[in-house]
Amino acid sequence: MSLYVGFTGAPLDRAEPARHDPAMLAALAANPAALLLDMTDFVPGVADGALAWTPLTPLPAEELLLLGLIDNIPRFARIDPGAVAAKRTPELMALLDSLAAGEAGVYATARSVLDWHARHRFCANCGARTAPHHAGWARLCPVCSTEHYPRTDPVVIMLAEFEDRVLIGRQASFAPGRYSALAGFVEVGESIEEAVARELHEEAGVVATSVRYIASQPWPFPSQLMIACIASVADDVVTLDLAELEDAKWVSRAEVAASLAAEPDAVFGAPPRYAIANSLFNAWLGEI
Repeated sequence: MSLYVGFTGAPLDRAEPARHDPAMLAALAANPAALLLDMTDFVPGVADGALAWTPLTPLPAEELLLLGLIDNIPRFARIDPGAVAAKRTPELMALLDSLAAGEAGVYATARSVLDWHARHRFCANCGARTAPHHAGWARLCPVCSTEHYPRTDPVVIMLAEFEDRVLIGRQASFAPGRYSALAGFVEVGESIEEAVARELHEEAGVVATSVRYIASQPWPFPSQLMIACIASVADDVVTLDLAELEDAKWVSRAEVAASLAAEPDAVFGAPPRYAIANSLFNAWLGEI
C-alpha cells in the first residue's frame, strides 16, 4: 500500500514548452475548451471534492498563468494584478480537506504561483516593477532584464524515535490537543540530515544518531517543500525550547494509532490528513 501524501498527485501535464513559445501559448488560450480555475482571494470553488472550472474568457497575456493540461484541455488561473498576499483561514483548510488528492495538488500549484506574484512585484536586482513572464511562471524586469522565478523553501519535518516511541510537539497556535512532528527550515549550507539534527537539538535537546528520508510534500502556505524524515536519537531526555514549542512528549505506536483513528480517548489530536505530518505518523506505524 502506497503512502498517501496530501497536495501531491496533480494530473497536470505542465506543458513547459508553451511557457517559452508565445504562439503555442496563444493557441492554448484560444482553444474553445480552455478552462479557468474558479478562485476568489485564493479560495477555490469546490463541488463534490473537485475543483470548479469556468470557460476561459479573453484576458491580457500578463494575467494568464498556464497551469498545464488535464485530459488535453488547457487549464489556466488568473494572475490578479491587484492581489495581496494570501492568508490561510480555518475555513479554507476545512475546504481543502474535502478535496481529492489530485485536485488538492492542482490547487497547491495555482495558489503557490499566484501568491508568489502577489508577494514579488519588484525586481530584487534594481527595484523596478516587474511583469509576469513565461506564461506566468516567471517575472521579467523591464529595466535590467533580470528574470525572477517562484521559489520553494525547503523545510524538514521529522519524528525523533527512541525505543519504539516518537517525540511529538505542539505550538501555542495549534488547535487544542493537537500535536505534530517537529519541523524547521533548512538553512543555507545545510544538508537535509544536518537540518534534521540541528532542529531536533534546538527545539527539544535530543541528539540525532541517524536520519532516514520518508517522503516530501509541496506545501502552498506560501510555498515550501516539506521533507519528512525519521531520526533515531541517543536518548529520550527532552530540553524544550519554549520559544518554539509549548509542549512535547513521547508517544507509543498504540497511542499514535489511536490518534490517527480519532479515538475518543486518544492522548493527542493528530494533524489533518492533508498534512505530511499525518503521512509521517502512518509511515512510522507501517515500519513495524
